[in-house]
Amino acid sequence: MMHKNDLRRFLQADDGYVPPLVADRNVYLPRRARVRQVVRENSLVRTLELVFEDQIHSSDFTYLPGQFMMLSLPHCGEAPISFSSSPTRPGGFSLSIRKAGKLTTAAQELRPGDMVGVRGPYGRPFPMADLRGRNLVFVAGGIGMAPLRSAILYCLDKGDEYGHITVLYGSKTPGEFCFMPDLTAWRQDERLTCLLTVDEGDDDWQGRVGLVTGLLDEVEMDGGRDRALVCGPGVMIRFVLERLAALGFQEDNMITTLERHMKCGVGICGHCHFENKMVCTDGPVFTRSELPDLRKL
Repeated sequence: MMHKNDLRRFLQADDGYVPPLVADRNVYLPRRARVRQVVRENSLVRTLELVFEDQIHSSDFTYLPGQFMMLSLPHCGEAPISFSSSPTRPGGFSLSIRKAGKLTTAAQELRPGDMVGVRGPYGRPFPMADLRGRNLVFVAGGIGMAPLRSAILYCLDKGDEYGHITVLYGSKTPGEFCFMPDLTAWRQDERLTCLLTVDEGDDDWQGRVGLVTGLLDEVEMDGGRDRALVCGPGVMIRFVLERLAALGFQEDNMITTLERHMKCGVGICGHCHFENKMVCTDGPVFTRSELPDLRKL
């Protein structure tokens, strides 16, 4: 394991210092990336737009929607963060981070030019190739829009490879939506149907009030042909999947991505064990048929 002083020098030095452990021999060794831009999504969520400091790492880096990176900061440890950007848009990648623990709190204070450590990408992505030609229904709750945004942008950038896209997004309050510029653009895009709802409105909110499951009754779907991608809090995922099943969606046509406490990201430590699976390697993307007990979400 890398000594903490090596990690600190690796993240902070500008002289090209490389720690004693070589990246291709140690899966725990992070690459150094620079914060290009910070976007404030809401009071708790920041999106970091990152670029690798090393051109070699930039040229050989690729990922797919649904995968994640392990983000590290000195003295703060690591945390798994899903991509919220699409690989169809080169020049870096984005990680959207909700303030929750030590590392995610520290990440809120990062500014353009700051350095972070990243390693990955890890995990099984959304089956983007298998989704071609299908109408897609994206159902998100809160920060769960982050990995779904990656897939939505990917589909939009692929032109007519995918069918009609429906985006259903719920948050607790109007001020907690993420990616507002995207939501505004999507609501004006003929290729999409984009509906928003909140648990509790305010004096300025003129939209829907209620659970995101209620939006499923407002759109036309074909459960036998369409595909649904779902992400959000565990209880929200559970009720959305149950409602989709009632609307005729087969288990293999419902896809979700799970969050679990991950330490290694490569299936070694066992911290993300879920039933008989490791979320970091068997997932984090799963079909409904791979999750027999929704009560454990």
